[in-house]
Amino acid sequence: MLKLGLVSFLTDVSSEMIFSVFAVFFTTVAGASSALLGLIEGLADFSASSLNYLAGWLSDRSGRRKGFAVAGYAFSTLAKLILVLSTSVLALSAFRVIERLGKGFRGPPRDAWLSAIAARATRGYAFGVHKALDKAGAVLGPLLAYALLQHLGEHPGTYHWLFAIALVPALLSVLLLTRIPDRPEEPHPRESVRHNWQQLSPGFKRFLWPAGLFALAYFSLGFILLRAHAIGFSVAEVVLLYALFNAVCVAAAPAIGWLGDRIGRPRIVLLGYAVYGLLNLWLAWADSREEIIAVFALYGLFYAIDESQSKAFIADLEPARRASAIGVYNSVTGVLYLPASLVAGALWAVAPTWTFGLAAALSAAAAGCFLLLRPGGALAHRSPG
Repeated sequence: MLKLGLVSFLTDVSSEMIFSVFAVFFTTVAGASSALLGLIEGLADFSASSLNYLAGWLSDRSGRRKGFAVAGYAFSTLAKLILVLSTSVLALSAFRVIERLGKGFRGPPRDAWLSAIAARATRGYAFGVHKALDKAGAVLGPLLAYALLQHLGEHPGTYHWLFAIALVPALLSVLLLTRIPDRPEEPHPRESVRHNWQQLSPGFKRFLWPAGLFALAYFSLGFILLRAHAIGFSVAEVVLLYALFNAVCVAAAPAIGWLGDRIGRPRIVLLGYAVYGLLNLWLAWADSREEIIAVFALYGLFYAIDESQSKAFIADLEPARRASAIGVYNSVTGVLYLPASLVAGALWAVAPTWTFGLAAALSAAAAGCFLLLRPGGALAHRSPG
């Protein structure tokens, strides 16, 4: 578990060095519009989800996890070479989309690998620890970016150095992953995609409805970074806000996982919907630096819930075909992230408050749908152990 977490740590140091400056660099240095940013972020989320089900199905069919995870991490690392060669709008757009393809291919096999290592009674805590290590890299990455911007200044040459340095931890993560032994599970060699879908549990399929509604509310964090920049934070300060968001996630993720193991993950999923809805309501009216700082801290809490505990919840619902179920979930939500980001970008051009208001309304709708369908059973249910 810890070795897989270290792989994610190194990968996030690399990726978040880039992502912490990407939205501002894309729109202010490269000269792209906010509408194009919404399109590219939506396409990136879509590309991340496009291979999820295929990767999960192939992994469950073979019973193996490691080979698929290595291929995904390696592909994302190679995509980062684009930024070393060019920082045009076209190159930046291509990098953002292509790099996410690797994430889509590695995610379900890696999460199934992790869920096989962790006992069910402590699965939420295991996913929380993994997410904490993952986001610890997302704290260090923005801090390294901030140090470079402060030392070299905010000009195009600095970004070239930043992108080149970010490639190093990505290469190290792939090397480390190749040294971790696989944890094969029971294969399903004759199972077609159609039969695989038919075998997934009814509870998991019910969960896809509120998850899909919530995905429509889930626009890119890049828009919140732009909000901070518009209020008056410099690019370097925006990077520090991004580090704050990740630091809160690191601190909260293990505790949230521990709590989910004891009170039941359905309650934790609902908590995530509620926190996201509240922070969007706050963003609709926040106009001071202090409020933006608090919003970024709250966003870190939400991310600790959503990114780790939804996967642990799916592993509970679908123990026999975890990689496939996680792949389906990622595919469904990822497809919906594209219209979510497109609508967010269009509304942003009219008034940012409209973007945040719609996200809050959809979060409330997702929570209502979850309570109606009860995919994990009664909310009073406790996870085993």
